Amino acid sequence: MSELLPEDAEEGARQSAFRAGYRTGFGDGFEAADKVHEATRRKGADDKADDGKDAGKAAGDKPGQADAKGDDKRDDKEKKKDDDGKPPLWKRPAVVLVAIVVVIAIIVAGTIFLIDSRRHETTDDAFIDGNASQIAAQAPGRVSRLYVDDNQVVHRGDVLVDIDTADIDAKVAQAQAGVLTAQSQVQTAQAQVEGQKANAAQAAATARQAEAEAANAQQDLARFKGVDPDAVSRQQADQAVARARSAKARVDAAHATEDTARAQVKAAQANVAVAQAQVATARADLETASIQRGYAHVVAPIDGRVTKRAVDVGNVIAIGQPILAIVSDNLWVTANYKETQLKKMRVGQAASIEIDAVPGVKFAGHVQSFQRAAGSFFSALPAENATGNYVKVTQRVPVKIVFDHPQELQRYHVGPGMSVKPSVSLE
Repeated sequence: MSELLPEDAEEGARQSAFRAGYRTGFGDGFEAADKVHEATRRKGADDKADDGKDAGKAAGDKPGQADAKGDDKRDDKEKKKDDDGKPPLWKRPAVVLVAIVVVIAIIVAGTIFLIDSRRHETTDDAFIDGNASQIAAQAPGRVSRLYVDDNQVVHRGDVLVDIDTADIDAKVAQAQAGVLTAQSQVQTAQAQVEGQKANAAQAAATARQAEAEAANAQQDLARFKGVDPDAVSRQQADQAVARARSAKARVDAAHATEDTARAQVKAAQANVAVAQAQVATARADLETASIQRGYAHVVAPIDGRVTKRAVDVGNVIAIGQPILAIVSDNLWVTANYKETQLKKMRVGQAASIEIDAVPGVKFAGHVQSFQRAAGSFFSALPAENATGNYVKVTQRVPVKIVFDHPQELQRYHVGPGMSVKPSVSLE
């Protein structure tokens, strides 16, 4: 049987003592192991010292080799001192138990993550979206008063800005004068119509008188023709013919005058229509000027919060110039999911929303709709896939997710453009 080395003897004695101490308790086992270890260490140190002396003599007392072996012995002593008689970490029951618990926790967490990832679809490419009303000037002028400040909450109908209305008031007064002038022209034209109607009636009476005279002349002429020519002088016969012809001419003239009077009546009535049209035009101008004056009193069209205020008191603004914007309280999430994630996603599925600006808070929501085209379809420079080398790129489709309780957002500083992380449940 081969001779046991000191190290083996030490390890065997130490293990035996540890097993004996394990039965009575860890404390006693460690104490017993420490005692055995100390005794063995001292004996081993003495043996090694003797061996070192013998080796030094055999080598002719070489100082370098003796010093090197002495350093090794000191290193071994320091290592043994560091060990303190305790077993390695991997042999300690508490450490082993903790390691087993950690491994089991990792396995359970991984299993839960895999199961959850199959039941939910999540994306980081998502942002809060909302309606923003861009308020622009509809009337030119100088800003006389500003009622709101940046980020102020306003409601529909609240006054935002007042514009000086001096120029607009002048236009309103001018339009009112135009209406009065047009109305007077209507009255004048109507008076002319009445006058022309009187002239027409007079012309008709004259025509009837001429017709009576013509009839009388025709009767006289007929009487002259019905008697014996020798009983009537030639002169009387000629005068009767002349009177009949003259009466007929007066009848024709009277009818012509009557027609002219009727035409003048129609012309006067047309002038009335023109004057009435001018009244309508003048009233339209007045209404336009009044509307412009109303535009000088700018009010909020929706409920929301004031943003991007671009004017101040004293600024001169033009029609169409942006004044400010109002961001509505109606917010939703636009999530750009990969097209491969939409296989099991449906409208109405529940969603959990995490907002980067509100860490630790989850908001409930649901899928409302899907955009009918990928986001790249509406880009300014869409890809031309029909030319060159084609590389397939997974596209993203915007999905609209609405909040189930939008009033909860009022407690936080949340607005369009903020990053969110939605998770849609596919169940």
